Amino acid sequence: MPTVTKLVSEETVFFLCDVQTRFKNAIFGFDELVLAISKMLKIAKVLDIPVVVTEQNPKALGNTIPDIDLPSLGPLLLATIEKGLFSMATPEVKALLHERPQIKSVVLFGIESHVCVLQSALDFIEAGYNVHVIADGVSSCNKEEIPFALARIRQSGGYITTSESAAFQLQRDAGAPGFKSFSNVIKEEKDNTVRTLQKLLQYRAVL
Repeated sequence: MPTVTKLVSEETVFFLCDVQTRFKNAIFGFDELVLAISKMLKIAKVLDIPVVVTEQNPKALGNTIPDIDLPSLGPLLLATIEKGLFSMATPEVKALLHERPQIKSVVLFGIESHVCVLQSALDFIEAGYNVHVIADGVSSCNKEEIPFALARIRQSGGYITTSESAAFQLQRDAGAPGFKSFSNVIKEEKDNTVRTLQKLLQYRAVL
């Protein structure tokens, strides 16, 4: 029997990669990307999932775009880490994960899919984590790069999913406590989900 990898909320951390102000006018579907990320952060709050944020050279590229409401995460925001390394697997991030041995799965979203997201995914896979990349939560300046980046991640053992699919995997049970809050987020985000899928997945082959 093949090993089946599932998302479990208690064993998962979200990674938000480099969605910074200077990228706003350069990234394909940036506004839709921000919508998908904002939805994932709402899911994090409902399901009590910690979040790590990185910023690539923020002195030059700015901080995380304020449309993404990081302060609302409260203690779930483990850290916002400045980096020069393209990968999110910096020494600071490795230390955060080492302190949390229960973490088995990393959920990745952000930019750029073929640079920082790809290199982060490869490093986390190599380190033994189950890596799930949100297909409607990543993008690049050139949209043509995206399917190749996702294919490379999948070839290396990562998992490609969507924001809503990952959310329901993490929720697992309609009878679980907090399902009403979860359901409310899904309903509130319905139109944004459609907009995001239509914009960001129209050029991506099913892998």
